[in-house]
Amino acid sequence: MSLAIIYSRARVGMDAPPVTVEVHLSNGLPSLSIVGLPETAVKESKDRVRSAILNSQFDFPARRITINLAPADLPKEGGRFDLPIALGILAASRQIPGNELEHYEFAGELALSGELRAIQGALPMTLQTHRARRSLIIPTGNIAEAMLVKDARVLAGEHLLTITGHLTHTRRLAHATVATSATPEILLPDLADVRGQHHARRALEIAAAGNHNLLFLGPPGTGKSLLAARLPGILPEMTEAEALATATINSVSGKPVDTRNWKRRAFRAPHHTASAVALVGGGSSPRPGEISLAHNGVLFLDELPEFDRRVLEVLREPLESGSIMISRAAQHAEFPARFQLIAAMNPCPCGYLGDPSGRCHCNIDQIERYRRKISGPLLDRIDMHVEVPRLSFAEMDGPPGESSAAVRARVVAAKDRQMQRSHTLNSQLDNRQLDSVCGLQQSDRLLLQQAMERLQLSARAYHRILKVARTIADLAGSLAIEQAHISEAINYRKLDRPPA
Repeated sequence: MSLAIIYSRARVGMDAPPVTVEVHLSNGLPSLSIVGLPETAVKESKDRVRSAILNSQFDFPARRITINLAPADLPKEGGRFDLPIALGILAASRQIPGNELEHYEFAGELALSGELRAIQGALPMTLQTHRARRSLIIPTGNIAEAMLVKDARVLAGEHLLTITGHLTHTRRLAHATVATSATPEILLPDLADVRGQHHARRALEIAAAGNHNLLFLGPPGTGKSLLAARLPGILPEMTEAEALATATINSVSGKPVDTRNWKRRAFRAPHHTASAVALVGGGSSPRPGEISLAHNGVLFLDELPEFDRRVLEVLREPLESGSIMISRAAQHAEFPARFQLIAAMNPCPCGYLGDPSGRCHCNIDQIERYRRKISGPLLDRIDMHVEVPRLSFAEMDGPPGESSAAVRARVVAAKDRQMQRSHTLNSQLDNRQLDSVCGLQQSDRLLLQQAMERLQLSARAYHRILKVARTIADLAGSLAIEQAHISEAINYRKLDRPPA
């Protein structure tokens, strides 16, 4: 009897729990069975592994082969276990030495020819393997994203023979190195393209500086989408920790990781027909949705009232918590979702409320019904509601606006002030921090009290006005919140007022 033990990892949400692949050869009728809660793709690996071994000029043992994927209660999916299973069979049948296997972890899908194909979720696997102080052997197609993990010991091969050559010392693999520091300059849409709309541009700058959620309200063609698309260009570059978290989400989603521009903030703009599962994630095996793919970046929802109301309501919890928990009967997974929400909508069903041409014939009931498609609790979680009016010819024909680079400099300076003061952005201040950094004079409190009573604001809206006012003060370089800052913050609550 022969036994071989190979180390690998599964994929569960953002995690990569360890899996021990045990291969046992015994006497009896030739067969191959896989136990340990394998899903269909894992069960089918027996045929891929057999062909890959034979086409690599090895002998496939004509014995009873039992493969156990431990722990037995953890579901195993995908083709990532092909390589460890094949190596386990070769080690158990004494065709390759097994004395070095404990120092490595393996993952890779095998083609029938023995070639290795890239797998999903290589990045979280690399992180966990690095923490376990083992070397990781993966397909060449995964090497770029794996090397985003600093100091990770990663080896890559393109064929089963390449891996066995390393283990038999006939052709050693070199530890992979991929340069990720010399990234090219990222070209993003420039805010200079937006002419006029000074009020909306100002709101966008404030939203960027404090990471506030923002809703643009205006008729078609006024530049709402144009403004939203330029938000990433005025945001600072992601830190390495933020970029690694975002790249990990892309990795487990099966989306390519752009290793040359991996610090670029995501800009996700799902269509209004998107389902709740597409937006927040889900499936029988939980996968990230749009809100997680926008982690540390921007989620843009155009034509907000056209989204199904039940779809929009699922945003309420992640907007507060910055994460989403997806529970299924077999397993549950938590994904980060610290995104900045930018939304756009028309002022009425036809879109032309207040247009000088008189094209709008919507009555108050129709306008209210249209706006009620967005619930009050969701609107409460959007810090700023800003009107984007139609431009005159003089404004459209005027000079270009201020560039993204100039605005970004002010945004970065304001964010630095926030991090030095409270180690968090203004939008993420809790109530205790809010009391310490947003102290008001008595006259300012009176102004805010009058606004709350007149607009019937909730406690959440009150706190968000304070946070926006604190950001306005940071942009102005002011140590204290002044009355002008509070007045401007209140002015950004357009939808708390009845329609004109």
